Amino acid sequence: MRSVRMRILVGLLVLAVAGVGAWQLVPSKKDSTVTTVGTTDAVTSLDPAGAYDAGSWALFSNVFQSLLTFAPGGTAPVPDAARACAFADGDLTTYRCELRSGLTFPSGRMMTGEDVKYSFDRIMRIKSPVGPAPLLDTLRSVDAHGLSVTFHLSSPDATFPFKVATGAGSIVDHTAYPAGRLRTGSGVDGTGPYTLTSYTKDVKAVLAPNSRYQGAVKGGANRPVELRYYATPGALDTAWKDKRVEVATRQLPPDVLAGLNPSDPAQRVFEADGSETRNLYFNTRAGKPLHDPKVRQAMAWLIDRERLAATVYDGTVDPLYSLIPAGLTGHTASFFDDYPEPDPKKARKLLTQAGVTLPVRFTYGYAKGRGAGEQEAAEIKRELEASGLFQVTLKGYEWTDFQKRWASGELDAYAVGWVADFPDPDTFQAALVGTGSAMNTGYSSKTVDRLIKDSRSYADRGEADRDFQSVQQTVAQDVPVLPLWQGKEYVVTTEDIGGGQYLSDGTGVFRLWSLTRL
Repeated sequence: MRSVRMRILVGLLVLAVAGVGAWQLVPSKKDSTVTTVGTTDAVTSLDPAGAYDAGSWALFSNVFQSLLTFAPGGTAPVPDAARACAFADGDLTTYRCELRSGLTFPSGRMMTGEDVKYSFDRIMRIKSPVGPAPLLDTLRSVDAHGLSVTFHLSSPDATFPFKVATGAGSIVDHTAYPAGRLRTGSGVDGTGPYTLTSYTKDVKAVLAPNSRYQGAVKGGANRPVELRYYATPGALDTAWKDKRVEVATRQLPPDVLAGLNPSDPAQRVFEADGSETRNLYFNTRAGKPLHDPKVRQAMAWLIDRERLAATVYDGTVDPLYSLIPAGLTGHTASFFDDYPEPDPKKARKLLTQAGVTLPVRFTYGYAKGRGAGEQEAAEIKRELEASGLFQVTLKGYEWTDFQKRWASGELDAYAVGWVADFPDPDTFQAALVGTGSAMNTGYSSKTVDRLIKDSRSYADRGEADRDFQSVQQTVAQDVPVLPLWQGKEYVVTTEDIGGGQYLSDGTGVFRLWSLTRL
């Protein structure tokens, strides 16, 4: 999740070995001055088994450890809580890691392989509807002996090391987290660079450097951070202008982003091509108004992405015609090839063939306060209804409520942003359109599932390009999801804060420890 810059992943490594040195992004001198960071991302849960979203994983990056992580700008996972990890066989079905010795939880307990096994097992046991279980779809079982952990996969999966390096791989203290249910409360028991000293939902998370930390970040964290949460981009903008935060990211209002001046001496602006995408998802289940593929194809003929990007987002995003964003292996323009420009006549013809009553009525859900979601919903409603073929009822929900509603299959259509879990195109496939996907559209295609499975069998990820493209061609015909736009990444800091360019880079790691005071 979260991205500053992605690059074409050809010959991507899937082996993390000992000897990869820790990286240094911060000076070794300790500093007690608090750095304040503002964001509109929300935290769904403090329990890694109950969250699969950018806001939660950003916090997890700092308070938990995974066996592996990503160095800044890196595209291959490197050891963090692990001393070394590698596939133990040639068919990519057995993955083994050796833990560092001496890793200590806040209770004083030493981490063992049993904690790692427990962390993965409880995700699969709890299977929270908004948790990361879908990401671990190839994980069959985990064994642990002392500091050794072995993962047994149901099929070859070259991407498994990447998944281990995500928030889904966060290691919890098995004595502090219940096995069959999510932990409640505002505490965290992890071994990351920071400890969570206090947390107020939707308000702030206060982080202090973890003096016991051992891992990939050389020297650990060296200064406290206060992560402040804002309900809307406008509220974040006000906090930035009132100098209540020193770093603003994800996300200021589109008109503010469009007007940012990198030459302004009072601030530092980091803008880069990003891999965040936003898609419109459809409930494809029988009995739902958008069940028939022809109805969804008709909608694909009516959405004007160019207008959406220009009017709602002030040109700060680019129209997207593919599941996989530009800049990644496998990117195609499959939706442009099939639906090159809005055409109400072709939409009407499809609806006539489907034999549905016009206008087609459905409910469109969105998360209130999340970027320009409300304005985007209004524009999509206008474009669909202008044809006379659809009647759209808009409903906005608070973020956590919104997640629960799409997970329960209540909504007919819903727009959700997606940021890369890890730097591989697979993160834009299985979790979005595979059977049992995290987006819970009800869509299932044997062809898509086979192609996803085949793509994971290549250790050289560039060789999976044909499978990636075939998935997107199939999805463009079935339309369980409609890509809308690809976002850019913006981080704004005051002039005396450095390291903003390392905060997020498409590897899924949110590096609060990278922020320096100049």
